[in-house]
Amino acid sequence: MMNLVLIVGGLLVLTIIIALVRVSSLISVARKERTKIDKSSNKVNGLLMLIFLIVSGVVTIWYSISTFDDYNLPIASEHGLETDRLFWITMVITGFIFVLTNILLFYFSFRYQYNEDRRAYFFPDNNKLEIIWTVVPAIVLTLLVIVGISTWNDITGKAPKDSEVIEIMGFQFAWVTRYPGKDNKLGNYNYRLIDAENLFGLDFSDRNAHDDFMPRELHLPKGKPVLLKIRARDVIHSVFAPHFRLKMDAVPGMPTQFWFVPIKTTEEMRVETGNDEFNYEIACTELCGKGHFTMRLLVIVHELEDYEKWKATQQPWLAKNPDYISKIPEEMRELAMINAGISLDEK
Repeated sequence: MMNLVLIVGGLLVLTIIIALVRVSSLISVARKERTKIDKSSNKVNGLLMLIFLIVSGVVTIWYSISTFDDYNLPIASEHGLETDRLFWITMVITGFIFVLTNILLFYFSFRYQYNEDRRAYFFPDNNKLEIIWTVVPAIVLTLLVIVGISTWNDITGKAPKDSEVIEIMGFQFAWVTRYPGKDNKLGNYNYRLIDAENLFGLDFSDRNAHDDFMPRELHLPKGKPVLLKIRARDVIHSVFAPHFRLKMDAVPGMPTQFWFVPIKTTEEMRVETGNDEFNYEIACTELCGKGHFTMRLLVIVHELEDYEKWKATQQPWLAKNPDYISKIPEEMRELAMINAGISLDEK
């Protein structure tokens, strides 16, 4: 509310100043003091630009500091520390140049306002200046790009062999997750097998799919690499978990992936933020239709031991949906029931 009041107040003050300047100009025109109008207008405009520089600078600094925690969320992944470090290095370099050039821009407008006794210094070219302001930015930007590409390649490169592999799929308008069972291998899927229950299109002719399970939340282990296999069932979605500095599009027909290492459990983050109701979440940041706003998935980070205990309590999807046993090739049904933990007496 205070921000709204400040914005409205600033607009009103600006409107009043513009109106006063306009009235002054009209009065001068009526008096036929055209030469004086130019001089006074330049003085007023030069002073207003200097005031704008100071006021906007102070407001920007105040607003950035007061809302810093709102846009700079705590980091909950290993690679997040590196990406944030690169982000702030880039912000310092580009921000310094931006501030310096704008200070000069507004100051020069005030300092070198119209003066009929002053003559501008003119020179057709300056090779030294041209080289400096071309080479220096090129070197700085090249270094930033090289470091950025190196970090990006590490993040999107091959995941460690001991990674926890989890599949996440987006569809209008929800997220669903799939975990491998005791075999630690995700089974195959086929989009032709998708129906109202089999959201992933699990192909049970692959024995690795027999013990896969699908919880309603995304559970992650702290301190262990996690490889998210990402796909979409209908339109483009985007997996976004801000605290993990994770963002990757989910594209129909083109599986993507992203690996990271969580470093803070949900409970640890609740203590850090002082919010007992804090929860990690994944949101969709690709406008995917009318229900786009509902695409939020609860994420829970456990200590490794607690994570393994949670996995041990999960029941395979096939065990919860035994009707699908009849869709499995007859020669594999008994094996599927054993892998899914279904009693053979139910056959």
